[in-house]
Amino acid sequence: MRRRILNTMIAMIVAVGLLLGIPLSVIAWWWVSDNAHQNLDSRLKLISAQLIRQEGAEGRVSAGSLDTEAFRLLLPEDGRLTVRYPVGDAAEAETVIGEPIDGATMTDSIALGGAGSLLLEIPLTQVRDDQLAAIGIVALVVASSIAAGTTVAAVTAGRVADPLIDLAGRAAAMAKGDFRSEWKSYGISELDRVSRALGDANSEIALRLEREGEIVGDVSHQLRSRLTAIQLRLDELSLHEDPAVVGEAEAALEQVERLSRELDEMVAASRNDPAVPNQIDVEEMVRTLIGDFRTAFGATGRSIAATFNGQTTAVSARPGRLREALSVLVDNALQHGAGTCRIHVDDLPSADMLRIIVADEGTGIDDDLVGLIFRRGFSAGRGNGVGLSLARALVEADGGRLELTMRRPAVFSIVVPSAHTGDPDDGDDTDGDRPDGDDRGGDPVRGRPSPVTRDRVPHR
Repeated sequence: MRRRILNTMIAMIVAVGLLLGIPLSVIAWWWVSDNAHQNLDSRLKLISAQLIRQEGAEGRVSAGSLDTEAFRLLLPEDGRLTVRYPVGDAAEAETVIGEPIDGATMTDSIALGGAGSLLLEIPLTQVRDDQLAAIGIVALVVASSIAAGTTVAAVTAGRVADPLIDLAGRAAAMAKGDFRSEWKSYGISELDRVSRALGDANSEIALRLEREGEIVGDVSHQLRSRLTAIQLRLDELSLHEDPAVVGEAEAALEQVERLSRELDEMVAASRNDPAVPNQIDVEEMVRTLIGDFRTAFGATGRSIAATFNGQTTAVSARPGRLREALSVLVDNALQHGAGTCRIHVDDLPSADMLRIIVADEGTGIDDDLVGLIFRRGFSAGRGNGVGLSLARALVEADGGRLELTMRRPAVFSIVVPSAHTGDPDDGDDTDGDRPDGDDRGGDPVRGRPSPVTRDRVPHR
């Protein structure tokens, strides 16, 4: 930025210097020439006065009586004067005063009527030297102006660019989570306003993050306390004599332990703790999820099934993120969809990605709601409007994407990095009935979406 400002100002200064310097040089050239002519003219007038004084009673200068010394004193340096005057009825005498001039000359003459005429010459080199000196003075003034303007431009560019660079650096540090920067004033009202606004935003964001951290800590503490109480009660139920009660208690304990692990992951993510990428068996995760939701779907007279194609191992820094996002989609299919909810997992080796498709047989999503369903706080029915927004944020946190790929019926696709980068024909694509209504190799939806690349696109 500093260089652009400096180059722009220097270009303007040079342009102004040329616009003024060229006309001034031409004016100086003609001014020197005109001044030389005026000097010759004034000298000729003085010489003509001397010539008239030397006329006799008859109004003429006698031959050989012309006083040239009086004229010589009035000649310019290296000048040459030619005097022509009548000496008879038809005779005319000529007297030359001064040394011959080599080269071009500048001349001026004056006619005296019956008294004769005068011709005054000087070397043209004298005039040219004066003209070149005048142009040199103009060029020196222009060059000095450009030099002074360049100095002012450099100072001004630094005064404007340095605060902007400093503001950009502080804003970048704030974007990275460093809220300790001090926002100072620069003596420029516009930049000071920007600095104050960023400083206020810096303080507000830091305060909100601090409050959110405190809330997360309080919520996690309360949840842990309640989960511990539930776990103790379930431990007591696991000692019951009825095997069915013991089975349900153990299943509930497993859910409590899973919720506790996911709570730990979310708290660690909120604190920006470093995490090591882990491989996730998506098939096992989906089967566990189907087992959790089968009872709820059965209560409404519906079913849930899954199909798998190819390698089903994904990579995630927080394994609970993908499960939570998929749970949101399945729960939405349960609450707002109809018919069978189908989950299809397939490998996209060409893009090193894994795709999870969740579809149902409901009426789908209205066209006017398509652009709003991922907006935080928006809900088309019951709910707080956080589910889909949270699911997309969790998926994108692992470098994936969550998109609505079909409106009627509603089809959602999750694309996440895959741990498998081999040939697409390596996967198991055999057909056959599987437990829990699973059919490996089937396609649950019409018009399957095209593969999505790994490039993350931020959503608002």
